[in-house]
Amino acid sequence: MDTTVILVLVIVAIVAVVGLVMYNGLIQGRLKVREAWSGVGVQLQRRGQLIPNLVETVRGYAAHERQTLESVTAARSRLQGASTPGEATAANGELTQALRSLFAVAEAYPDLKANSGFRDLQAQLAESEDKIAYARNYYNAVVRDYNGRVSSVPSSFVAGAFGFQEAEFFEADEASTAPVKVSFS
Repeated sequence: MDTTVILVLVIVAIVAVVGLVMYNGLIQGRLKVREAWSGVGVQLQRRGQLIPNLVETVRGYAAHERQTLESVTAARSRLQGASTPGEATAANGELTQALRSLFAVAEAYPDLKANSGFRDLQAQLAESEDKIAYARNYYNAVVRDYNGRVSSVPSSFVAGAFGFQEAEFFEADEASTAPVKVSFS
């Protein structure tokens, strides 16, 4: 065999192996993004499961605050129905605002603030908020790494050829960047 042919075959083999490694890296990155989004979803669902108990506890003390209670319930439903990070971001902001209103209403009811069930729900909600923040940070870090692979050369050529697209970040809107008030001391 001619040396040129062997050299060309070696170069083609190297390019094929590098392309395969990049492709597999993109697949692994996409799987990590999905896994991280699933973690965010679990934490959002956990918080969502606390909301009905919180609403019912407040309803027992502040039944005439119907609009506030309904806005919390509606925001929770929108969050549970969100299927993309963008939808979840918007719904999460709405729920955060609705919870702020709910806690503002609760300030007017000293018996409610003293209720051990309400305090337990507050503690669980604060814990959920921390877990959501951690899951969101992890998800966004995974998305950043994946998007870097999708958009940087030379892996962008492999990404473009096989239809890999950048993932969407789960960003907190300005309204939900402030912590939800869960302490009534």
